[in-house]
Amino acid sequence: MTEAARTAWRPGDPRPDTESMLRVDQAGEYGATRIYAGQLAVFGTRHPAARIVAHMADQEERHLSHFDRMMAERGVRPTVLQPFWHGAGHALGAVTALISPSAAMACTAAVEDEIDAHYGEQLRTLGSDDPELSSAIEKFQAEEVEHRDTALAHGAESAFAYPLLYSAIRAGCRAAIFLSKRI
Repeated sequence: MTEAARTAWRPGDPRPDTESMLRVDQAGEYGATRIYAGQLAVFGTRHPAARIVAHMADQEERHLSHFDRMMAERGVRPTVLQPFWHGAGHALGAVTALISPSAAMACTAAVEDEIDAHYGEQLRTLGSDDPELSSAIEKFQAEEVEHRDTALAHGAESAFAYPLLYSAIRAGCRAAIFLSKRI
């Protein structure tokens, strides 16, 4: 039996909550754009890390635009926490960049690890139920993994107190995901 057949919806099964999925995915991509904006505000354009961060930021902007469009087409409201994510994301990016370039990369590694796990769970939940959403998630998940790998290759693990920083940021991401799904 194929994975798609095992995860296909059957009468009586609960349907995946695609509205909640879109809401949290859009909020996550929005938060990522704000994190990178905070890092770039500190790094400017001449810092060696700026080009790397700017490339990841461009991809996150594309992800955000895609989810914005899907939400508008489907009539899904954004999280009411969006103004909070605006400030919190920018602050997280700026603070980690102020600590060091490796701390900024540690932030990216932590966020992208959590998003990879989150997107994987969404794909398992969706099964074959929403091919348009699944396709976007699969594509963006691959790019998020690329961001994590880039961050690791550029010194994330050499950040001061990396295990603590990494764990704290992942915990914050889990809280943001939990809240953005519901509020």
